[in-house]
Amino acid sequence: MKHVDNKKERDKLIIEAVVRRFGPVSRVQIHELTQFRKTTISDLVRELLVEGRLVEAGHSDNPMGRKQILLQLNSDYGSVVALEFDEQTVVAGVLDMQLRIREIIKEPTNLAGGVEGLLTQLQACARRVIREAGIPTESVLGMGIADPGLVDSRRGVTATSSTIEFWKEVPLKQTFEREFKSPTVVESKTRAKTVAERMLGAGDKCENMVYVDYGIGIGAGVIVDGHLLYGQDCAVGEFGHTHVVEGGPACKCGSIGCLEAVVGANAIVARIRKALDEGTNSQVLSLTGFDAKNITAWMVLQAASAGDKICGNVVAELGNYLGLGISNLVNLFNPAIVVLDQRLETAGDRLLDQIMQVIKRQALRNSVERLSLRFAKLANEPGLLGTGLLVLDKHFEIPALRPPRFMIEPVSFMSGLRELPPGTVV
Repeated sequence: MKHVDNKKERDKLIIEAVVRRFGPVSRVQIHELTQFRKTTISDLVRELLVEGRLVEAGHSDNPMGRKQILLQLNSDYGSVVALEFDEQTVVAGVLDMQLRIREIIKEPTNLAGGVEGLLTQLQACARRVIREAGIPTESVLGMGIADPGLVDSRRGVTATSSTIEFWKEVPLKQTFEREFKSPTVVESKTRAKTVAERMLGAGDKCENMVYVDYGIGIGAGVIVDGHLLYGQDCAVGEFGHTHVVEGGPACKCGSIGCLEAVVGANAIVARIRKALDEGTNSQVLSLTGFDAKNITAWMVLQAASAGDKICGNVVAELGNYLGLGISNLVNLFNPAIVVLDQRLETAGDRLLDQIMQVIKRQALRNSVERLSLRFAKLANEPGLLGTGLLVLDKHFEIPALRPPRFMIEPVSFMSGLRELPPGTVV
């Protein structure tokens, strides 16, 4: 939890947090929600208006009594810089306080330069999008990065990546905070998408939800009782490395028979190419300019939806194994909603129905009776939106007054003083 040095600044931040969550709200409603004195609220709101952190947003529509002036956050007071990337593309955006994307840039990922080359590219994209958005650097409230690897979110370090082999033990948070002097949140791309879909998309702000992220890797974001799960090493959600086939294909993680090795994006493309090499005809070639090297998983899904037989069989296999894996997630976490990667919708509702049938067959009846399975709604930049949300959540976190110095600093600063053993009565 963040701390502030004085009560006044804490109370101003509490008012901001209330306005963000419930706004537009009146001063009377702020009093009801915080129990601060009305005179205190008037004084602090006046300061927040002068500082440009709040703006007036018209009058209340209450039928009786005096119309109250409503308050909301000033969308232009600050901005969030967010990045998401994978082995193919780097995306950087500037978002306002309402999470509207004000500027966005995209470019191919630089993998030739190793760790230093990719770090340099990410920082250059951040500078460029700030410049093109025309915002002062000091207005950046924070930065968020959605990383495709296994991320230790607490330290802001990428531990490893199954899609970018050299991307290991990368101190993204430390590097960006040193370079941009702005608080930085580093999150796995899957968890960032989970947050975005829950709050802004198909999750409907559900308290118990699982999001399935599909691509070369397959991840899961898990929300239980309103909390995003991390685990001891922030490794919750490595869904693609769950075992689904005895003696199956080798996975990059070193195991065999992992879900993503069996039906990840690369696996289904490899299966289609093999079928074509063996003489099978498929409509998918017409989507590639008749060059099998250009086939993507999304083309396979599209061809299956159009009725192509071999692609339909491969997608049916995808649905079966995803259904088996999701059945395990349903039994483990008992979600109310399971949200599937929006890109899977390319295959149509038949894939959704097939997965649901497998879940009904495999998962516990009580856990399935009220379960909703649906495609995600956020087609564009969910990673940017998710990290933007996390940055704003951190910025508007209700702070505590700063604790005594000995509780937050090493005892070594008190030279000459002896710390008493635990349990000593004085």
